[in-house]
Formats: sequence, C-alpha cells, structure tokens
Amino acid sequence: MNHDPERAGSIHPLLAARFSPSAFDPSAAVDDHTLHLLLEAARWAPSAGNSQPWGFFTSRPGEPEHERVVPHLAPSSARWATGAGLLVVTLTRRHVDDTPLTFSEFADYDLGQAVAHLTVQAQAMGLAARQFRAFDLDGLTRELRPGPGWAIVSMIAVGRAAGEPAGHRTRRSVADLRSAPWTPPE
Repeated sequence: MNHDPERAGSIHPLLAARFSPSAFDPSAAVDDHTLHLLLEAARWAPSAGNSQPWGFFTSRPGEPEHERVVPHLAPSSARWATGAGLLVVTLTRRHVDDTPLTFSEFADYDLGQAVAHLTVQAQAMGLAARQFRAFDLDGLTRELRPGPGWAIVSMIAVGRAAGEPAGHRTRRSVADLRSAPWTPPE
C-alpha cells in the first residue's frame, strides 16, 4: 500500500492502516464477544453534556434482524455489505420524545464520535468497518420503527476485509483542512 508522506510515521498505526473495504469475507463471523466490545467502545465516546445520544440496531447473517435490514440496502451497497459479518444501523436522539424540543444540538456530531470509536476498536481487533448511507432510509425507518425522538442516520458494515486497499489512498492535506473553510481576506 502506498503511504501518504504527510502521515508516514506520525499517526497511530491503527489510524494509518484504516480503510473502507470494497468487499468483506463472508466466512468471517462477528461473534457475541466481538460485538460487545465494538459497542462498548462506542459507549465510551465523548458526548455533549454526557448525553450519549446514540443507539445501534445490530444484525448478523443468519439472524432475523439481518433479514429486516438487507432488503433496504441500495444495490450499490448490497454488492459488498452483505458479505460483512455485522451490519449496524446507527441512530441519534434528535428530539425529546414526541416533542419538537431538541434533545441535543450536538446529537449527530456525538453519534459520529461513537461510530469513530467503534471503527477504531474494529481496526484494533483485525476487522474493518465501512460507513455508508446507500440504503432506503424511509423503508428502513418503517421497518425498524425507532422510538419517538430517534432518527436513523447511517449504517456500518463490519467484518474481515477481503483484500487490501486498492492503490494509493488520497486525503486532503493538513494545510487544506485548515484553509479550505475560510474566505480569503479582502
């Protein structure tokens, strides 16, 4: 794998080696202990006011829950996601029950923190995680019926990657991360 010279030897190897696989090994199951550790890592993510506004619906091949999720995958994600040992639907608590009151204005950000923790834990355990949004959100919401105030945001496929990352992986430079959001001075 080609390495970005900006990161070589500078960030943690778990982060440097992370990639989103284009295929998963369908023979690699995610057992109960592994699932527990992934969710435990997410549980310990920071959140605004310790609100922990995240939830997860997990499903593994052969489980009834999996059959509820898979039909809602878009064809583009079904090609690779169905080979994963675990599919995770991510939810955030945006409102207080059935009211228009915001539960936390940082709910989506905090969910992202929890997903990042889960992703790094997966990497530490020799697994790969690929986050995606290519699914029928309305259909999946009707199927899973999240409680009042909760909204489905994304999905994560977790399992053993089938193959290595393809070619050179590119990322924006650190300089661009710092300058791109700002309007140049007049």
